Amino acid sequence: MRLLSSAALLLLAGSAAAFAPAAPVCRHPASPVALAMAEAATASADSTMADAGKPPAHAESDVNVADVEIPTTLPSDVGMDYVPLATMLATGQLAEADQFTRDALIEIAGSKAKGRDFVYFTEVKDIPSTDLATIERLWSKFSGGKFGYSVQKRKMRQSKGDFEAFCRKIGWTTQDGEVERKKRWFGASEFIYDVKKAPEGHLPLTSALRGTSLIKELLAHPVWDDEDWKKEP
Repeated sequence: MRLLSSAALLLLAGSAAAFAPAAPVCRHPASPVALAMAEAATASADSTMADAGKPPAHAESDVNVADVEIPTTLPSDVGMDYVPLATMLATGQLAEADQFTRDALIEIAGSKAKGRDFVYFTEVKDIPSTDLATIERLWSKFSGGKFGYSVQKRKMRQSKGDFEAFCRKIGWTTQDGEVERKKRWFGASEFIYDVKKAPEGHLPLTSALRGTSLIKELLAHPVWDDEDWKKEP
């Protein structure tokens, strides 16, 4: 574990943009849960997500960073540094942590994913279990078990594989009068970067711009077949 100063934290927070997200997960995803035919500026009855924009640049944190203990034993099979993610989550910078997580998926999915700046759903099987476990432990630890892919997997199972029901359950939809639509991720993001206020499974976000195959493959990754991912290194 190590303590970070405010100055160090600011540097790490700024570095989140140096990595990148996917289309499925892509570096500048059109939306986190947008399906291909969505219109960003409309609130229609269409079940797809508004498809433009990017998450907020930062999330406010009321944590005294000088007193935060940051875990540093964070295994990766591909040499990925997860200390920035740990720092963001430990200090409540959930928007940055959310972005970093999508960025990390590109980095750990292999050279082809890095070359095109997004991950195909067929490449999810190549993502090391070690890295997904590290990412998941951090999200789970700093959200009190409220966020993470394993939580989303449980919510998807409760939704019987229905993506629309899943989105409702984890707070990825909203009401415009009598019209239900997916939340937007442009301008002022409609997603909730607050552990206390967000529903279980709300974060991390995953792009569904090209369909739902990516998130379904992430939730079907063999790392979630048992609870070994919970074991601290």
